[in-house]
Amino acid sequence: MIYNKVKQFRKYILFLCDLFSWNVAFYFSFAINRNCFSLNGYELTFLKGITVLNIIFSSIFIIFKLYNKIWRYANIEDFFYELLASITASFLFCVSCLVLNIDIGVRTLIFFVILCTFLVVMSRFIYRVDKIIERNNSQPTEKKRMLIVGGGEAAILMLSEFSRSQNNKYKPVCIVDDNKEKIGRYISGIKVEGSTNEIPDICKKYNINSILFAIAAIPMKDKKRILDICAKTNLEVKIVPNIYNLVTSSSSLTDNIRQVEVEDLLGREPIVFDTNLYGNYIKNNVIMVTGGGGSIGSELCRQIAALQPKHLIILDIYENNAYEIEQELIRKYSKDLSFEVQIASIRDIKKLEEIFSKKNIDIIFHAAAHKHVPLMEHNPEEAVKNNVFGTLNLVKLSDKYGVKKFVQISTDKAVNPTNIMGATKRICEMIIQNMDENSKTNFVAVRFGNVLGSNGSVIPLFKRQIKEGGPITVTHPDIIRYFMTIQEAVSLVLTAGSMAKGGEIFVLDMGEPVKIKDLAENLIRLSGFLPGEDIEIKYTGLRPGEKLYEELLMSEEGMKKTKNEKIYIGKPIEFDQDILYNKLKLLYSSAQRNDKKEIEKLLLEIVPTFKHKIKE
Repeated sequence: MIYNKVKQFRKYILFLCDLFSWNVAFYFSFAINRNCFSLNGYELTFLKGITVLNIIFSSIFIIFKLYNKIWRYANIEDFFYELLASITASFLFCVSCLVLNIDIGVRTLIFFVILCTFLVVMSRFIYRVDKIIERNNSQPTEKKRMLIVGGGEAAILMLSEFSRSQNNKYKPVCIVDDNKEKIGRYISGIKVEGSTNEIPDICKKYNINSILFAIAAIPMKDKKRILDICAKTNLEVKIVPNIYNLVTSSSSLTDNIRQVEVEDLLGREPIVFDTNLYGNYIKNNVIMVTGGGGSIGSELCRQIAALQPKHLIILDIYENNAYEIEQELIRKYSKDLSFEVQIASIRDIKKLEEIFSKKNIDIIFHAAAHKHVPLMEHNPEEAVKNNVFGTLNLVKLSDKYGVKKFVQISTDKAVNPTNIMGATKRICEMIIQNMDENSKTNFVAVRFGNVLGSNGSVIPLFKRQIKEGGPITVTHPDIIRYFMTIQEAVSLVLTAGSMAKGGEIFVLDMGEPVKIKDLAENLIRLSGFLPGEDIEIKYTGLRPGEKLYEELLMSEEGMKKTKNEKIYIGKPIEFDQDILYNKLKLLYSSAQRNDKKEIEKLLLEIVPTFKHKIKE
């Protein structure tokens, strides 16, 4: 209680301390000049001098806002301003004494300037040091010895925060940096021991327990290289976000330190949607997103909402996901965004017709689909009903009601498919290409691979398994996959949509393929564990319909560049339209009868590249 009262009035207490320092400095300077501590015969001169002094110093210190600073966190700039304030006030005091003819002596003025400046600065310096000692004494004694990667602004910010935070669990021991000029020098008292290539040796030498990656702005290729080196130490690795996020965050800087994410290990720059170049086709149009509550669909809704559509329709059969994105958009945009949620299945042609007839839809992004490969292997009739004929419903209605653009979200599993889901998505691409030739609507498909963090993605599973102590389950030691973040995939979908002239299958550049085994091992190491010792990797075998590797482009299609280096166009494969629709009629009947064998037979006939056999 008493302490809180003191905190409330500490700026006034600090003023009284300064007042005491000024007056003591003046008295001793006056006495030293006269070689006597008695004021006998000089009372009036002393009184005039000390009155002028207090008026000037009080005014200057208030003007310089020295009592608005939190001195426990004072830095060099704060002490410089205090020194400047003291010198300015001393100068004005000397001038005032000359103008007012207050004869206190030149030696008094010289002694006073020196002594007053010393006392004022030292009082704050002692307070600052005392608070640092108090914080260090109150911090936990058991701390993890930390190596900091990077000797720049982010590292300086973190070192400062580590010294301030009472709950800090880390003890910075050394720094590494690839700038040769910094090696051997000290940053905030911590030595730069070597380059990033020496991280494993330095960690052993200094008995490091944890590594902090504190380079906030770095090319992704270099970031991956350094993280790969860190992974060799089998130590916990944490990352500081970008400087802007650090300084704008309302929480403690140490709270912003995060675990290494898979995005950090991809080794390429993040893809960002250029709204100025590609976003105008969304503005003032009515947009519908099917599967709008899913991982891809909800991100489409987020990015579309920022492009000022005339109206946004979120269509989904699963009300929980639809509700979540609805509430998110309400919180962010309130009444600035016109949108609605339609709970409907793309299989329900009557409900879809009702929506299309009333809403005057301009553009459709079709993300609704059954996507889980193993589940669709055992439920092929559902994959066909939803993916093939749900898409066909939307395509027919888009043509009937004059939709301008229809963008189908496809998958790399449609290329030479080995599973039911991939085969159904390939048929969707064929439907899109066929309808584009016979409609004023521009029908296109966008094909990409695995999306990090999406529903069913392997990465959240790995993280959960590591948290539970293992084992991590990998289907095969040689399996590889392409990866892209949800935000990146949606950005490229929107970009491709702006380029669409009709009939294209856009293929997104997914970067280099990643070996899932290596990905799992790196995640284990960067979490501070040893693969095979602390966390076991268990190989479970390929699941039904699963490939060792995914292809993004069929060999027959070829490649055509676009003005965006991350997007290519596959040349359409020719097929007989009459045969396609005759087979689709048979497929529809088979799906309604839930005839798995007949469905397989028809899928093999419709998609010549489909290699598959349904297990009994």
